[in-house]
Amino acid sequence: MSAQQTDCIFCKIIQHQIPATIIFDDSHAIAFLDVNPLASGHILVVPKDHVEQLIDLPDIIAASIGSVLPKLGRALVQVTGASGFNVLQNNGEVAGQVVPHVHFHLIPRSTDDSLGYRWNAGTYNDDQMDQLCVAYQQALL
Repeated sequence: MSAQQTDCIFCKIIQHQIPATIIFDDSHAIAFLDVNPLASGHILVVPKDHVEQLIDLPDIIAASIGSVLPKLGRALVQVTGASGFNVLQNNGEVAGQVVPHVHFHLIPRSTDDSLGYRWNAGTYNDDQMDQLCVAYQQALL
């Protein structure tokens, strides 16, 4: 574990300065129950390094978190009996990020859970998809 932020609630949990119900803990990440759950069993998965947004997360830590998400998802379904679950990760305040430390939500879902979900799908004009694809491919170089 390296960089921490003294005023970050997740860093304080990682350093065991404040209590949390820890489900998983390894060298790169920690997972614990959200104290303000959207549904019973709502899990937060947090890198141990203080990184504010996903785009700044080192590849090795992202890979480590990526490898634990399916394990935690299986445990979530088994323990809660959920029919499914959402994996949610917000980047920036405008996207709904409240705590400025990368974190993933695993939210149990069941039929008629009243959580809702808004997905206002749009469409592309003419060759807009091709233009975006080229721009993305160039940005990845």
